[in-house]
Amino acid sequence: MSTEHYRILPDGEKRALSLNGHVGFDSLPDQLVNKAVSKGFDFNILCVGETGIGKSTLMNCLFQKAFDDNPTTHKLPNVGLESNTYTLKEGTVTLRLTLIDTQGFGDQIGRADSYAPIVEYIDEQFEKYLQEELKIQRDLHNFHDTRVHLCLYFLPPTGHSLKSIDLVCMKHLMNKVNIVPIIAKSDTIAKADLTKFKSRIMQEIHENDVGIYSFPISDEPVAALNDKMNKLVPFAVVGSRESVEVNKKMVRARCYPWGTVEVENETHCDFVKLREMVLRENMEDLRETTQSVHYERYRKAKLAEMGFAQRDETDQPVRLSELIEKRREQHLQQMQAREDDMRQMFVNKVKDKEAELKQAETDLHTKFESLKRSHAEEKRKLEDRRRILEEEMNKFNKHKAETQAAQAQAARDLAQGNSVGSPGSPKSGKRKK
Repeated sequence: MSTEHYRILPDGEKRALSLNGHVGFDSLPDQLVNKAVSKGFDFNILCVGETGIGKSTLMNCLFQKAFDDNPTTHKLPNVGLESNTYTLKEGTVTLRLTLIDTQGFGDQIGRADSYAPIVEYIDEQFEKYLQEELKIQRDLHNFHDTRVHLCLYFLPPTGHSLKSIDLVCMKHLMNKVNIVPIIAKSDTIAKADLTKFKSRIMQEIHENDVGIYSFPISDEPVAALNDKMNKLVPFAVVGSRESVEVNKKMVRARCYPWGTVEVENETHCDFVKLREMVLRENMEDLRETTQSVHYERYRKAKLAEMGFAQRDETDQPVRLSELIEKRREQHLQQMQAREDDMRQMFVNKVKDKEAELKQAETDLHTKFESLKRSHAEEKRKLEDRRRILEEEMNKFNKHKAETQAAQAQAARDLAQGNSVGSPGSPKSGKRKK
């Protein structure tokens, strides 16, 4: 194998170089592969759709595994998200798979903000990664990446048009996650109606400026296939938990009185195309797009909120150390201003309290003087009353003494009169003679 080697000169000219023997850096791709395989891979799928539309069943079909499934009711008051992480191994590759299910989505009467818990969950995973990235001692190599790499948006097979809740939700999610819309339970629509339904869905998506994930066509080996599959979106899929025998082979299928719908039969549905595009051809692109587009957008916005900028007011590059020092000075100034405000507030409150206490003291003193005067007046009145009563008592006692003396004198006079007129007295004898 002949290999040409060049040295790039300052003027842009290439200068041919030759190696005298095998060096070995051609094994670098193998080293990267071995290192990646030994670490394993993280892949996280968010399933958005109404309760009972077949999200869990489709996941079981995609990964050929019966995952834990907790049936949910249609009576949940709010939208909730449940995530489960599984470790799968295929050959020498280990995949740490996280499945996130939206429970109660679209079941509430007021469904205008059904997207809010989903957006909040996605932002929380971005924030976890950003916090790990900003640590002084970080360990991204062993960090469990929970950022959502793929959102499978399950559309109900109405055959008419998109619901407003679906348009609103996808509109809020399109700048945060890779959206791949799929038509669930597509075996309930006739072939002709399904084609029209797909066309109508894509028309409404474009008219409402909803951004969905497009399989990349820049990579030459898969460009033609991806371009072809982009024209088939949304994929019409069917899922099943049951296996039936078809042509002496056990396959996943759904049985009806009129026939059998095979999950992996490309003439029956697009399940195989979905699996081919998502897992076998573009899984790494989904991970890279999450990192380079959606996460970078979130990271840029968060750093801008924190005051970090790419360039200063004069459009010059900003050194991180200078920016941090500037932010530190601004923070100290803000803290000093807050401290001054709090000190002034404290002084004002103390003054207000002092004025309030002085006023209360004045009111209390006024009330005390009033009570004191009232008490003196009451005392004077009682003294006058006592004096009058004492005078009346003296008069009464004097009158009583005079009355008693008169009664005693009258009694003595009466007793004297009786003794003079009695028969044994000397005067009465003389009178008889």
